[in-house]
Amino acid sequence: MYELPSLAYDYEALSRAISGDIMKLHHDKHHKTYVDKLNLTIQSEPSLMGFTIDNLFSRLEGVPEATRKSICNNGGGHYNHSLFWLCMSPNGGGEPEGDLLNLIIAKYGSFQQFVDEFTTQALSVFGSGWVWLQPNADIITTPNQDNPIILGLDSPLLCLDVWEHAYYLDYKNKRDDYIKAWWGIVDWNAASIRYSDYLEQ
Repeated sequence: MYELPSLAYDYEALSRAISGDIMKLHHDKHHKTYVDKLNLTIQSEPSLMGFTIDNLFSRLEGVPEATRKSICNNGGGHYNHSLFWLCMSPNGGGEPEGDLLNLIIAKYGSFQQFVDEFTTQALSVFGSGWVWLQPNADIITTPNQDNPIILGLDSPLLCLDVWEHAYYLDYKNKRDDYIKAWWGIVDWNAASIRYSDYLEQ
C-alpha cells in the first residue's frame, strides 16, 4: 500500500513563498486524497500490488480502462506531489552548481534564460498541470496529474505544481507571483543529486 510521505520541513518553513495554510491543505488533504484513492484502486486490481510507483506506471497496458485512468490520475497525483515536496527547501533558492548548472547553461545560454523559459512554460499551462525539468535539460509541461514517467520519459530533476490549489490561498489568480516566489525556495542541491544519480545509471 502507498503512504503519504512526511515532509522534511515544517508547514511554515517555506512561508516566504508558500504559506503554512497552503502547505497543510496541499499535503494533508490533496496529496492524501490521491494516496487513499490510489490504494482503493490497487485493492481492486491485486495484480498491481507491491510495485513502486514508477514500476506501476509501466504496467498499465492491459489493465481495465477505468483502473488505468484512476492510476494515472491518483498515482500521478501521488508521484508528482512526492517529488514536488523534495524540490523545495527552507534553505533553497539561488542557482545550481557543477554539472547541473553546466547542463542548463549549455542548453539555455545562462541560468537566467533558463528561469525565464521555465517561467514562460509554467504560465502557458492552461488550467491545471505541472512543469518539469528533464535530465537532458528539456522543459516540458503536462496537464492534470500526468508526468514524464507516464509518458515513458526519464525521471525528472525538478517539478512545479501549477494547479490553483498550490497557490490560490496566497496569490489568488496571480500565478506569476507564485512562480516568482517559488524560485526562492527551489532545492537545487536535491535536483543536482538527482542529476548525478541519472548520470551514474
